[in-house]
Amino acid sequence: MQLRQLKQALEALLFVTEQPLSEQQLLAYFAPEQVSKKQLLAVLDELRQDYAERGVQLQQVASGYRFQTRTELGGIISRLWQEKPPRYSQALLETLALIAYRQPITRGDIEEIRGVSVSSQIMKTLQERGWVKVVGHREVPGRPQLYATTSEFLDYFSLQDLSELPAIPDAPAPLRNSAQAAQIPAETATDIE
Repeated sequence: MQLRQLKQALEALLFVTEQPLSEQQLLAYFAPEQVSKKQLLAVLDELRQDYAERGVQLQQVASGYRFQTRTELGGIISRLWQEKPPRYSQALLETLALIAYRQPITRGDIEEIRGVSVSSQIMKTLQERGWVKVVGHREVPGRPQLYATTSEFLDYFSLQDLSELPAIPDAPAPLRNSAQAAQIPAETATDIE
C-alpha cells in the first residue's frame, strides 16, 4: 500500500469512529504485509503535523488516536448544541480529584480527607460516566471497595496517562498564631488616631 493511500485510509478511519482507535486496532484494518507499525506511526505523525494549524487536531489519548476540535474553539462550537453540558458539583469534582491523585482509594479515605461523607449519588454518577471503577477491596474489616480512574476518564480529559495530571500546588504555610495575624501593628494603630 502506498503511503498516500495509507494516510487517506487512516484519516478516514479516525474521522468516522466514535471512539479513539489504538495502534493495534488501526493495524487490524490492513493486511500485515501491507502496513508495518513503523509505517503506521510515521503516517500518524504526518497527519498530526498536517492538522497542527487547523480547527481539528489528531490527538493521542489513553485509548488511542482520535480527531478532536481545538480546545480554544470550544466556546464557538458549543453554540451548535441547544442542551447545556452537564454541570458537576464541587463535591463530585473534589471526589474525582481525590480518586485521580490518590488511587486506589476507598470511600472512607475520601470522606476522611474531605471531612464530609460522600454521597452514593456522587459515586454512582462517576461510575455511570465511566470515569471511575472498583479495582479491588482493601484487606481490612468490612473489605471496602478501592476506586481508581479508567481510560475513559483519561480520554475525556485528553490525557495519555495519569502523569499528565497537573501538579497539585503547595498549600500556603499556616500562620503560627491567627490572633497575631489579626492584630494591627502598634505603629499602624497610632497612625489611625
